[in-house]
Amino acid sequence: MASTPKKTASTDTKLVRELAKILNDTGLTEIEMEKGSLKIRVAKGGGQIVQAMAAAPAPVAAPAAPAAQSQPASAPAPKKDAGAHPGAAKSPMVGTVYTRPSPDADSFVKVGDKVKEGDTIVLIEAMKTFNPITATKSGKIEAILVEDAQPVEFGEVLFIIA
Repeated sequence: MASTPKKTASTDTKLVRELAKILNDTGLTEIEMEKGSLKIRVAKGGGQIVQAMAAAPAPVAAPAAPAAQSQPASAPAPKKDAGAHPGAAKSPMVGTVYTRPSPDADSFVKVGDKVKEGDTIVLIEAMKTFNPITATKSGKIEAILVEDAQPVEFGEVLFIIA
C-alpha cells in the first residue's frame, strides 16, 4: 500500500513536468488538465496570484444611451490597433476582468490617472482566483479598453499606459 502513493506522486510530478514543457513549447501561460479525481493547473508568469475574499459583482445592465450622446472619459476606447501601441497591456489569461476591488468600491484607475510601475490596474478572475494585472511602467492611463465584469481572452488589450 505504501508504494502506491509514491508511484502516484511520481506520476503526478512527471505529468506536471510534461504540462510545463507544453507551456514552454506553445507559448501559453497556463494549462489545466483533469483526469478522474486528479486536477492539475500549471501556470507561468511573474504575476502575483491573490485569492479574493469578496464576491464577484453581479452584472448590471446599463441604460441605453442616445446615439448622439458622447461616451464618458472612463468608457472603453476603440480596440482597433490598440495592440500595436507600445504602452498596451494585454491579458495574460482567459477570465473575467474587474476594474475595481469590490462591487461597492471605486475603480482602481480612471483614464488620465498617473500610475507607477507595479500599481494594480485591474483584476482578472480565473478559476475563482483573482489575479492582479499591474502597470508594467510608470505613466498616465491613456485608455481602458474593458468594462467591469467583462469576459476577456488571452492577449486581449486591457489598457494603455502612455
